[in-house]
Amino acid sequence: MSDLLLDDAHCQLLRELRGVPEIMTEIALWSGSEMQLQEQLRARYSVDLVRSALSLRDLRTRAVEKFARADQMWFDTKGLEQATSEIVAAHKAKRFSGEVWDFCCGIGADSIAIANAGCHVTAVDIVPANALRTSWNAEAHDVGARVAVRAADIAAVTERSGLLHIDPDRRPGAGRRVIRLEECQPDLVTLQTLTREFAGGAIKLSPASNFGGKFDGSEIELVSLHGECKEATVWFGSLAGEFPYRATALPSGETLAADPLSAWTNVGEIGAFVYDPDPSIVRAGLVDVLAERLGLRRLDDAEEYLTSDELVSSPFLQAFSVLDNVSNNEREIRAAFRQQSFGQVEIKCRHIPVNVEATRRKLSLEGTDSGVLIFTRQAGRARAVICKRESWKR
Repeated sequence: MSDLLLDDAHCQLLRELRGVPEIMTEIALWSGSEMQLQEQLRARYSVDLVRSALSLRDLRTRAVEKFARADQMWFDTKGLEQATSEIVAAHKAKRFSGEVWDFCCGIGADSIAIANAGCHVTAVDIVPANALRTSWNAEAHDVGARVAVRAADIAAVTERSGLLHIDPDRRPGAGRRVIRLEECQPDLVTLQTLTREFAGGAIKLSPASNFGGKFDGSEIELVSLHGECKEATVWFGSLAGEFPYRATALPSGETLAADPLSAWTNVGEIGAFVYDPDPSIVRAGLVDVLAERLGLRRLDDAEEYLTSDELVSSPFLQAFSVLDNVSNNEREIRAAFRQQSFGQVEIKCRHIPVNVEATRRKLSLEGTDSGVLIFTRQAGRARAVICKRESWKR
């Protein structure tokens, strides 16, 4: 299954930890203080082993939000933070088939998902400990037979058959997080070269990165999960779709693909309902396309907020029923809130600078209802919309 030949001190420590599963069981069952636990463990195990076990315990706890089998998986801090959520990885994996390379595999989240889709995956990472974790994590997900692992620099991998998935390192070395593709490892030039060398594949990027105009003939999919934009996937070659941009909202799976310039939505007066588009729609530049298809209008040319007279439901929209619409004036806003029975308020804004906490402190919140205050431009003027959230599901 694996050709892990590099055996650094980190890998040795990981193997030692895996060889004493009873230490993780003891930690899980412990009910005393953390200090007492450490003292008890250090009486029988090395300091490094105890430290690694406690760190793994904490990381597995954090990973529950991303992975159903987090309690069986192997993580480091950077690997967990950059790992693709299980739901997002499974969504991407649907496009892959046959033999797939997963470059810069990290802890193996995408390798596992692609293998679960029936593919044979060769996972490659320059960090031996990452390759080791990927191997063990694949076993934990019952796909070890379909995931081969290599500890190597991708520059040393000369094979170019099959499809490619690559997750460039956005924290190269021990540095800060970067969003410019030119600063990632591998860098933009290497990524562009790979799109020409493989028949097709996907590049996983931060949704905040400067991907626009960087990959000719590709489809860029912005993926959100529970209303938070998680990833920009550059689909290239045989895996690219017909349109340049796509937005997908998970877990519903609602998806919209189009050319952002194919639609233009009129600006109109505020109606009975206001909508905040999903961040995948906004980042993909598909606000006008969505508005046109759902019969909505913009509040302003420079705003993403949409409006309608009748309620429209979509996984791509957070809907709010309008109770009042006043000028962006502190006295008017406070007066409007005195007419409501709010006990708490959510404050939203996109392009109008607002001190959220200072604004909240000045509002009358003596009731029991939940309200929403949206600062938005309408026909070029800053306004404040007092509303209530409609029920919605992602």
